[in-house]
Amino acid sequence: MNQGAAMAGSRADGRSAGPGSPVSSIASARVALVDPAATLHEVATKLSAVEVGALVVSTTVAMVGIISERDLIVALRDKRDLETATAGDVASTDVIWCEPTATVGDARALMIEHHVRHLVVGDGSTPSAILSARDVLAALG
Repeated sequence: MNQGAAMAGSRADGRSAGPGSPVSSIASARVALVDPAATLHEVATKLSAVEVGALVVSTTVAMVGIISERDLIVALRDKRDLETATAGDVASTDVIWCEPTATVGDARALMIEHHVRHLVVGDGSTPSAILSARDVLAALG
């Protein structure tokens, strides 16, 4: 089980999270990164190895985007070569951010509005966590 799933629905103080709880209380603090030059095969391997549904695509200097399991499915549908296409080629660059102080209910609304299953938690330039739809569902019970 990944850390995010293990923490979802409960806060550090042991109380249950709910719609008014800050996302920082349920988001996985582990942000898994992948280089934009990584092949899609390497992305799939890393997603499986770290047991997450999305990776932040980042150079040593800046975040480029986010790549999820869904992006891999679209690449397969489009007959992209998993050994030559890269994370940078298919990553979503229109990243939906969520402030750490936003509520779980706010995050739910953002996910619905933008049709995404992962939000990057942070200040708009540096990710501090990834929030998944699974985290939100567990918190909302």
